[in-house]
Amino acid sequence: MIPFSFYRRTVNALRRRSFALFFSHTFKRFGKNVAIISPDIIEGERFISLGDNVSINTQAWLLALHQNDTLPQLDIGAGTTIGRFAHIVALRKVIIGNNVLIADKVYISDNLHGYEDTTIAIKNQPIFFKGRVEIGDNSWIGENVSIIGASIGKHCVIGANSVVTHDIPDYSIAVGSPARVIKRYNSFTQQWTTIDQESTHE
Repeated sequence: MIPFSFYRRTVNALRRRSFALFFSHTFKRFGKNVAIISPDIIEGERFISLGDNVSINTQAWLLALHQNDTLPQLDIGAGTTIGRFAHIVALRKVIIGNNVLIADKVYISDNLHGYEDTTIAIKNQPIFFKGRVEIGDNSWIGENVSIIGASIGKHCVIGANSVVTHDIPDYSIAVGSPARVIKRYNSFTQQWTTIDQESTHE
């Protein structure tokens, strides 16, 4: 009997090799050993850059939306791993750093739908830029997280189900909706401390 895990690895290897063979040339940059496994939707490839050893799991939706005269930029750094059902949209600029770990069902966007005009369905209103998104190197984004028009520093942890709408500094742990920082790395004590504990040392 062939174990399911072996079967799944074999199927995924064939899928990522087929994708690279037929579509790698359509991207702005497609690094070495990139693995994109059975994506759902990819649009605006000529504005998407993928570093070496990037891994994007099944059912991803990557969109770099060219609107008006502004060229979008969607960059995913070397060694970054993105889980299943990712939804990443760049109207202007979304940059994901190196060696970032992104769990399943994460939404990352630099834009929002307009909703101000109550005489028009929200789905028919313009999309507008909210803010540049940048995720620093070596960070970990938990499952079901939404990041909308905000940046996250390097070596951060964003807890599952959090909604990030404001910038998170380097070396922070943030949770909640909206996400707030609950711990930061203290370089003096070389420990992760809660915000209250950190303030007592200052």
